[in-house]
Amino acid sequence: MLDLTVVILTKDEELHIKRCIENVLPIAKEIYVIDSFSTDKTEEIASAYPTVTVIKNKWPGNQASQFNWAIDNITITTQWVLRLDADEYLMPELVEEIRQKLPLLGENVSGVVLNRRHMFMGKWMKRGIYPVKLMRIFRYGHGRCEQRLMDEHIQLTRGDIVEFQNDFCDHNLNNLSWFCHKHVNYAVREAADLLDIEYGITGAAQSDDSKEISRQAIEKRNKKHKYARQPLFWRSTAYFLYRYILKGAFLEGKEGFLFTFIQGWWYRTLVDAKVLEIKRKSGGDPQKIKQILHEEYNIGF
Repeated sequence: MLDLTVVILTKDEELHIKRCIENVLPIAKEIYVIDSFSTDKTEEIASAYPTVTVIKNKWPGNQASQFNWAIDNITITTQWVLRLDADEYLMPELVEEIRQKLPLLGENVSGVVLNRRHMFMGKWMKRGIYPVKLMRIFRYGHGRCEQRLMDEHIQLTRGDIVEFQNDFCDHNLNNLSWFCHKHVNYAVREAADLLDIEYGITGAAQSDDSKEISRQAIEKRNKKHKYARQPLFWRSTAYFLYRYILKGAFLEGKEGFLFTFIQGWWYRTLVDAKVLEIKRKSGGDPQKIKQILHEEYNIGF
C-alpha cells in the first residue's frame, strides 16, 4: 500500500467504476469517489469497497471546479494524490512502476507525468495522438487543477516534475452514440475556450507563470493558441489530415479512421460552427459573447 489517495469524479458511471476502483485498490491507501448525484448504481457499487468513500457534490459545470472542490473538502492524509476519471485505469506495468518509484521520489519532486493511451472500439490508437502526457500524480498541497472550461491540467505551486514511462488508459465502454453526444456537449465549451483565447474575455486562457504544468501541456497550450488564430473550418480539416496522414492514424484501420474523423474533424468542425454562430450573434463584442454563453449555454467565466 502506497501513501497515495485516488480521487475519481463520477456521474452515472456504473459501467466503469468497478474496473477503475479495483485497478487502484492494490496501491491506494484511500479512494474518494466524488459523485454528482448519479441516477444509476455508481454509488452502490463504489460504496461496497471498505477503502472507498463516496461524497456527493452537485456538478459545478466543469471538471476543474469539481476536482478542486474535492481537494478542498475531503480529508487527505497521504503525501500523494492521483486523479483518475472513472473510465480510466492504469496498465499493470504502470501500477508496478508507481509502486517502485513513488516512495523513492525526493522532496523536490511534486508532480508525476503519465502517458495516456486511448482505447477506441476495443483497439489501442497507437498512432495519430499517442502518447498524451498528463500530470496525474501530485504531492498533496502542491497542486490544483487549472480553472478552465476545457483542456485543464494539474498545476504545481512548487516542486519539480518527473515522467514515468508506462501508460494509463482512457477506455470508455459506451457506444458510438454516447461518444458522439459527449462531443456535442464538449463543443460549446471548446468554442468558449477558443473565443476566450481570441478575444481575451477573461484572461483565463493565459498561462499563470507562478504555477507550473507539464512540458507537453505547455506545448499543447501553445499549439492551441496558434490553432485559435487560424481560419474557421480550414483549421479543423488541417488538424484531421495532420493526425490521420502525418501522424499515421490511417495505419490503425477502420477504428483509426473513425476515431480521428469523429474527434479530429467532425468535433472540431462542430466547434467552429459554434464559434461562427456566437460571433455572428454577438458581432464580436466580448461582453455580448459572455452574455450569450451564459444565457444560452449556462457557461460562466
